[in-house]
Amino acid sequence: MRGPGLVLAMCVGEVASLMPLATFPALVPQFSLAWGLSNTEAGWISGVYYLGYMLFVPVLVSLTDRIDARSIFLVSAGVSALATLGFAIAADGPWSALFWRLVAGAGLAGTYMPGLKALTDRGPLANQSRGIALYTASYSVGAGLSFLLAGIAVDLYGWREAFYASALGPFLALLIAGTVLRPIAPVQVSAGPLLDFRPVLRNRAALGYILAYGGHGFELMAMRAWIVVFVEFLIGRASHGDPGPWSSTLVATLVTLIGLPASLLGNEFAIRFGRRGVIVAVMSASALVACVIGFAASLPFGLVIGLILLYAVTVTADSGALTAGAVAAAAPEQRGATMAVHSTVGFGASFLGPLLVGVALDLFGGNASLSGWAAAFVTMALGAAFGPLALLACRPSERR
Repeated sequence: MRGPGLVLAMCVGEVASLMPLATFPALVPQFSLAWGLSNTEAGWISGVYYLGYMLFVPVLVSLTDRIDARSIFLVSAGVSALATLGFAIAADGPWSALFWRLVAGAGLAGTYMPGLKALTDRGPLANQSRGIALYTASYSVGAGLSFLLAGIAVDLYGWREAFYASALGPFLALLIAGTVLRPIAPVQVSAGPLLDFRPVLRNRAALGYILAYGGHGFELMAMRAWIVVFVEFLIGRASHGDPGPWSSTLVATLVTLIGLPASLLGNEFAIRFGRRGVIVAVMSASALVACVIGFAASLPFGLVIGLILLYAVTVTADSGALTAGAVAAAAPEQRGATMAVHSTVGFGASFLGPLLVGVALDLFGGNASLSGWAAAFVTMALGAAFGPLALLACRPSERR
């Protein structure tokens, strides 16, 4: 399979591979009650998934400059599925939960960016920037459906069954990739050492996008890790009245699904008006919206939900443009290494985001206080504010 059909098939495979991503964040209120977790402990378990990603992605993505990314994707999808089953069967407290989520994150490290590399290695896309944006935007669809699946499964059966259900996704991704990706030799074979990232770090055009992607990951994953708990807080406030059909997992699903059109539109604006300037504008706006939400939690429920949905747009509109910028700025023989650094920085920051928001909540009154949520959203805004600083600091001429 080639062309648009291959892109769409791999987007579906990516969505399936992401089914375990939000299973724990969607169920934080249940786990907090069952296991007596503090906000910091819940933040650790949510964030350790991205720590697993960060630890393994430098090797796994760099290997795609030497071996077919298809092989890495297939093995890693299997690891993700088995780790999610392990959580369902064996998790009985914070330490076992940390272990299984860490392993599942390692599985994601071998599917997300290697899946994109598998696409770009199989011939030039009709429009590479748009193809990359569609693939990266599909991440939001996978995350949104992960929230939805977890919410439905836990209501019907229980949390262990929610993890059993989400484990089916990576198995499906393995079948899709194994079917649509024909084995090939790597397009570019790097001559340098496997983990020699010095050429990538000397590439200032790519480095700006990589660092900004770190700020993006910090903000985005912190928001997704804590959005269910925040909406539960809003619903529980008597002054908001009847929340109507809104539930915490429904809001989380909408927030993540909005990421698909937002990321695609953000990339279109970047193509038309200039990638760097559009990203700076979007990330600056996102930091502002996050701060507003933090101090608006006492306002009527519907108004706060509207602000959250607006935040869902600003927090994801830069995603596709950031990754497309890093890929476009990479030397062909260093593309895998560049994507490895890009992912390591982005998902390393994604680990810190949920954790530091949990720390902020505990330090400023907990998740039942207005001051705690003000501190939480200001913490998220710091990630968005870092991105423009990184891009402005790294401004050599770039290939468009």
